[in-house]
Amino acid sequence: MQLPNQWLWDMVDEFVYQFQSFCQYRAKMKNKTEQEIALLRQYDQAWNVYGVLNYLQAFVEKSNIIQILEQEKEGLEQFTATDGYDYSGGSNVLKVLGYFSMVGLLRVHCLLGDYQTGLKCLLPIDISQQGVYTSAIREFNKMLLYIYKTKQYHQKSPQYEQILKKNEQMYALLAICLSLCPQVKLVDETVNSQLREKYGEKMARMQRYDDEALVIYDELFSYACPKFITPSAPSFEEPLVNYNQDAYRLQLKLFLYEVKQQQLLSGVRTFLKVYSTISLGKLANYMEVDEPTLRTILLTYKHKTHAVDSDGKIISNADVDFYIDDDMIHVVESMPVKRYGDYFLRQIVK
Repeated sequence: MQLPNQWLWDMVDEFVYQFQSFCQYRAKMKNKTEQEIALLRQYDQAWNVYGVLNYLQAFVEKSNIIQILEQEKEGLEQFTATDGYDYSGGSNVLKVLGYFSMVGLLRVHCLLGDYQTGLKCLLPIDISQQGVYTSAIREFNKMLLYIYKTKQYHQKSPQYEQILKKNEQMYALLAICLSLCPQVKLVDETVNSQLREKYGEKMARMQRYDDEALVIYDELFSYACPKFITPSAPSFEEPLVNYNQDAYRLQLKLFLYEVKQQQLLSGVRTFLKVYSTISLGKLANYMEVDEPTLRTILLTYKHKTHAVDSDGKIISNADVDFYIDDDMIHVVESMPVKRYGDYFLRQIVK
């Protein structure tokens, strides 16, 4: 049996959405009737999070999709080339359901706030992981460019409104990523000009890391983040309260805490961009801190701008890196490759 991939995606997509919606509904206890509460008590295992994860994981395992993708890398399979359809009389159903279930697992783990496990579920699909923000910037750039080029073909699609909304949310997330980790060279000229148009002014304010900047980070994260859920059963004790926002508030709090930690680092980056070498004492004077504090700040900068990639290697995802030899800081700036082609092509089209 062959089924359209669109249907198979809708099955997985709807399954995750129903789980998310139920968790949101169950967490709003305030105005529940006695009958609703009795039903929730009776069916306390409905949409159990382990069940949801097990179903998706079972599809991944039963479909052998991980092995199929491995074999494709060795040239023994043609899965992505044929969009999963089997032209030799086999079925596309299980393979494609398995493929989409990996994306479903990523979504569920993101809704639970477990991003690391979510990315692990997606490892068989070749998404290069070069540091948290760097890979996010690279992937957002790909998706936004794709939507920019193809959105006119989706105008009659029932999902057109949804595509446009996701498009706007991704621009907000890209603005956050680039403010925390300036990597403009990873962003296509077209995407960059759209981004500057939408968030240019806000991004300039976000670079300052003051209270006003925190408000913008809060606003953009709240607008673009997933609808986080609490997967556990509600408390049926009086007074009945709504706690459907608790998971979101926790993620927001952790995110803003991360942003606050970057506050000191923006100053370091500004100075390092100006110098190729500078002594620790001189930089400490400029930053109005003593040398031990400066060493702590520099260590924090190293910690925050390095990540472990999927092969276990520690790599830098900063546009400006450095090393210390004796008491001298040596700055290593990655020089962006200038691409004139895109710019001229756009002017010709205009």
